Amino acid sequence: MHLTSKSAFFKFLIFILTISIIFTFSVYGCSKQEAVEQAPQEEQPADEPAEPEKPVEEQQQEENSGGLLQKIITGNINILSGLQISEQVEDSRPIAVMIENSPDARPQTGLDLADVIVEIVDEGGVTRYVAIYSSYDTEILGPVRSARQYYGEVACGFDPIYAFWGTYPEGYKIIENMGMDVLSVLGDQSGNSSITAQASHWRDEGRAAPHNGYMSTLQLKEDAQRLGYALEGGQSPFMFKLDASDSEKGSVDQVTVDFSYEQYKAGYQYERENNFYLKSVGGSPQIDRESGEQLIANNIVVLITDIANSGDAAGHMIVRTTNGGKAFYFMDGQVIEGTWDRQSISEPFEFKDSEGNDILFNRGTTWISMVESIDRVIY
Repeated sequence: MHLTSKSAFFKFLIFILTISIIFTFSVYGCSKQEAVEQAPQEEQPADEPAEPEKPVEEQQQEENSGGLLQKIITGNINILSGLQISEQVEDSRPIAVMIENSPDARPQTGLDLADVIVEIVDEGGVTRYVAIYSSYDTEILGPVRSARQYYGEVACGFDPIYAFWGTYPEGYKIIENMGMDVLSVLGDQSGNSSITAQASHWRDEGRAAPHNGYMSTLQLKEDAQRLGYALEGGQSPFMFKLDASDSEKGSVDQVTVDFSYEQYKAGYQYERENNFYLKSVGGSPQIDRESGEQLIANNIVVLITDIANSGDAAGHMIVRTTNGGKAFYFMDGQVIEGTWDRQSISEPFEFKDSEGNDILFNRGTTWISMVESIDRVIY
């Protein structure tokens, strides 16, 4: 190739490369600029003071089966009542006490200060209560009676100190095997268990035995401390919500639980203004012996389970307290149909609605009944 031709060729090549570079940078610069224009500028927050922490009641929310967004109460609350802990409201380890409910035992004392009362039928159609205390102490409670296996199993799920007035001979070993801290008025005379008489108590001479045995949670705590039992702890099956507004309240104003005979029917009359239920037993208002005030329930729970007579000489009952079943939950003038469950007696109960959501309870006192069929719940 001629020298002049080579020179012209190289000049032409440099010209082409220059044009390509200019075009590439132009396109790249345009594309990048378009991208910058399309991406929104992130707004810089102004220096503002941090928002105050939301009230305890509004920290979490959960939607129930009716589509109502309910506020879960969390924070500094008692695990059994949902009440805010204060100088008046404690959060001590639950103390579960056996309370009699035969007509000769009425009116009882101290049920008005219990957080949870569980009622189940006993031999002969009589019912008894497992009254569970944590929010409040009571100087007098009773009449206190003996334990049964299923009452102990129910109590066990709260990890309480379990107090009772003895039990049937075989019952001591059964209850000991549950692993609870126990306080009994009577000890096991058979030697099959290590349960001895350790519970403080007294007899009310104004009433006929055996319907006159009484205790005090204050004295029971002293007994527990002497024996080295923990006074803190416990476990709860409950989560709590705010009470329903007036527009959300329902019209289910009467609930009856038929355990056996007329004199043991549990009745609840809904008071819309106060959003609680007035308690009756055997068709009459159930009152506290000391205060004269009618007992109330903020929540009513009815659990359907298997109940049968054992066939032994005493007619002791067999009650299934695990593996769940159908349940009815009454609060705010409404009824929620659902289920209950737990796999072992050491676990707390699980309370669910028909869609598997956790039941949220109102703050205050909860009455729980265990019956063998749906037709024993009338509302």
